[in-house]
Amino acid sequence: MPSKPSKNLETFKNPAPARDYEIAFDCPEFTCLCPLTGQPDFAHFKIRYVPDETCIELKSLKLYLWSYRDEGAFHEAVTNRVLDDLVKACAPRHMQVEADWWVRGGIATKVTVTFDKKAAKKKK
Repeated sequence: MPSKPSKNLETFKNPAPARDYEIAFDCPEFTCLCPLTGQPDFAHFKIRYVPDETCIELKSLKLYLWSYRDEGAFHEAVTNRVLDDLVKACAPRHMQVEADWWVRGGIATKVTVTFDKKAAKKKK
């Protein structure tokens, strides 16, 4: 059976939880819809994180990003939602999501959002 889009992000046990190391995903084919016009919006997502106990499984990330294809979302909202969902799934030590949106109406947009576990604990 062919793969289908899914909001389910799967993880696996970090093979080196005692060490800080960075995992980087380069996702140049993100697509969603403009919530005002319904036209497609395209972005190049770059995701970097330092895992803690678990890591994001790649196929589930691919299906997760694909799940936005038919959803209307503002650039800022979808970039923040991707970060929130990834943090919820794997509870990293640090994560950054950068979305470089294609030019629309002569304006390119880049949205960068960050999560840091130590900073989040201090806020509580």
